[in-house]
Amino acid sequence: MSSTPGTHSLAFRVMRLCRPSLHVEPPLRLDPADLFVGEDIFDDPIAAFNLPPLLSSHVDSTNNSSDLSYRSRFLLHDPSDSIGLSGLLVLPQAFGAIYLGETFCSYISINNSSTFEVRDVIIKAEIQTDRQRILLLDTSKSPVESIRAGGRYDFIVEHDVKELGPHTLVCTALYGDGDGERKYLPQFFKFIVANPLSVRTKVRIVKEMTYLEACIENHTKSNLYMDQVEFEPAQHWSATMLKADEPDSNNNSQSREVFKPPVLIRSGGGIHNYLYRLRMISNDSTPVKVQGSNVLGKFQITWRTNLGEPGRLQTQQILGTPITSKEIELNVVEIPSVVSVDKPFSLHLKLSNQMDREQGPFEVWLSQSDSHEEKVVMINGLQITVLPRLEAFGSADFHLNLIATKLGVQRITGITLYDKIEKKAYDPLPDLEIFVDLD
Repeated sequence: MSSTPGTHSLAFRVMRLCRPSLHVEPPLRLDPADLFVGEDIFDDPIAAFNLPPLLSSHVDSTNNSSDLSYRSRFLLHDPSDSIGLSGLLVLPQAFGAIYLGETFCSYISINNSSTFEVRDVIIKAEIQTDRQRILLLDTSKSPVESIRAGGRYDFIVEHDVKELGPHTLVCTALYGDGDGERKYLPQFFKFIVANPLSVRTKVRIVKEMTYLEACIENHTKSNLYMDQVEFEPAQHWSATMLKADEPDSNNNSQSREVFKPPVLIRSGGGIHNYLYRLRMISNDSTPVKVQGSNVLGKFQITWRTNLGEPGRLQTQQILGTPITSKEIELNVVEIPSVVSVDKPFSLHLKLSNQMDREQGPFEVWLSQSDSHEEKVVMINGLQITVLPRLEAFGSADFHLNLIATKLGVQRITGITLYDKIEKKAYDPLPDLEIFVDLD
């Protein structure tokens, strides 16, 4: 912290308000039984009954205020002594680190070090960053009437830190000196805002399903207890968090719904991973065009530190693979589980128009492969199925009558869609497997 020097009656002092830390005693304390006996002595029921009172009486006799040698200072007098926490709190001795998402709270005192009273003091406090100035306090409409010689005026300001990098707390005072002259005092206090955590994301698409993995890493020197890590999906998306199965009882699962324990991410580089499954929301009555959009959503993250100081961050929009919507889409609705050899069967298909205009009419057939092998699944009847025009975002169900000529697992290949107006054929439907059995 630095301030601007000057010959003034008044001067600002800035102190940061933050919670104390726990005092930890470094010496390792021991149980007296560990010094004199081994673990197997407690296998004897008589020794197990008589030894603890004997050792405790010896410890009590040596633990008195007149023992200047502190012979028992490393012995456990209470089971809680083993954790090293003495029950004492330590007040902050330095300004400390300030992190993005925290609330910066400062106690400011303006002191009159002169031998006379100053009057009509107008005080202002503001935060300056590279992008903006934020006013925290302004007493222009109600100035401080006077500050006596040797006296002071105190106030507290708060600011939610939402930017990284250098910040400056600017404190100014306009006051009347002892000789009636108006003086202007500016003082500047600088600090750096660091990033408490990083969020690394990966987007994967598996069989037309989008998965989002987020890795949160703790960059602070204290543990972070994550109260909330929620992914807010963008419009037309839904998100589901995927968790590992836990063998908990029903009672435990009910209690977890009432009280959700926070996730601990340890200090100095601790990490935790989250996995979400994303789905595109579709509504047949009001179709949505999202072609080319690759915005998936953003994270809302809240946490607390060891003594409960809160923090909150919102990430930027997470981007995924750009969506390339097809003009026309051909899908399989139903396929028989078992097909009888040399007997006709029906394949249920659905044709969907993904555009905001009419398309078609269409033709569907089973294309011939380049190889000279005989086709084992063929169309039974008319070789070309004609479909009428489809209205914008409309769809039509139809059936292909097929017949299989060989037993076993067979493939239906080469189902092709052709637009008669555009004079173009779309990519064939992926191969389908069927099981052909005897009648």
